[in-house]
Amino acid sequence: MRRKKEEETEEIIEATPSALQFFSSGCTPLDLVLGGGYPLGRISNIVGDKSTAKTGLIIEASANFNISYPEGDVHYVEAESAFDIPYAKTMGLPEKTIITSDITTVEGLFNYISNIIKEYKNKNIPTLCAVDSLDALSDEEEMGREINKGSYGANKAKKLSEMFRRLTKDIDSSNICLLIVSQTRDKIGAMFGEKHSRSGGRALDFYASLIVWLSEVEKITKQSKGVKRITGIKVKAYCKKNKISKPFRACEFPYMFGYGIDSIQAGVDFLESIKVNIEELGFDKEFMKNVYSGKELEKRLDEQVIKHWREIEAQFDFGHNKYV
Repeated sequence: MRRKKEEETEEIIEATPSALQFFSSGCTPLDLVLGGGYPLGRISNIVGDKSTAKTGLIIEASANFNISYPEGDVHYVEAESAFDIPYAKTMGLPEKTIITSDITTVEGLFNYISNIIKEYKNKNIPTLCAVDSLDALSDEEEMGREINKGSYGANKAKKLSEMFRRLTKDIDSSNICLLIVSQTRDKIGAMFGEKHSRSGGRALDFYASLIVWLSEVEKITKQSKGVKRITGIKVKAYCKKNKISKPFRACEFPYMFGYGIDSIQAGVDFLESIKVNIEELGFDKEFMKNVYSGKELEKRLDEQVIKHWREIEAQFDFGHNKYV
């Protein structure tokens, strides 16, 4: 009986699809929250209020995708008409990024993504398709009606649900990462439960493998010659849904304007939050001051962050597999 059980287990393992491929978010603690980074073949959703580095995370994702898959392509659907291309390129957006800004409806987005899938699926080329943002898109029915006749977004939600139903299987069987930005909306009159939502219905709640909610913790300031400036924000990333790793994990990271995620400081902050003496690890106070240090220091710091993160996670594991 035991042998039969083992044979059945081996058959299941053999039938299981190969491990997912990931690329970094640009921040080691955030990669750990996500379960390894952003996955290919899946839909990921970044949700946040205004000025919570949503577009910044997309740019960082594009830069790191290009590092991991230099042969791959990045398609950036810019639906908000508020994208500064030169600034984005100084922040790491790859030069060969295909930027599209003429998509205004859910139907247009569906056709665009469908064409990308058809073009790249047979070539087996890794592809990142980023949509910034889903909230800026309308639908053909809304575009065709008079402005004084409300629709309450019901048709858009229905179209989004249909779009994801029709695309999910093709995305899963391809090397495409669909990364979607959503804006938060306040729930009017909400007395308990979730105080925020996002437009477009609940389609992404079902079809996204990763849903990350961003919120501002505090503003980061710097003073020079008596002048004080806001130079960045500290962001909290909370993974509300994770189908590839453990959900409900969170981290914080500094996002610096004109630079991006300060992964080194995020690592230092994480280690200090769990009472690790970084000086005993070889990171002195001079290193703390100069958080933009060399790659070797960053690599050593990342190793410590990963090590301590895994040690903490191990404390919450059962320690054995229920059926083996």
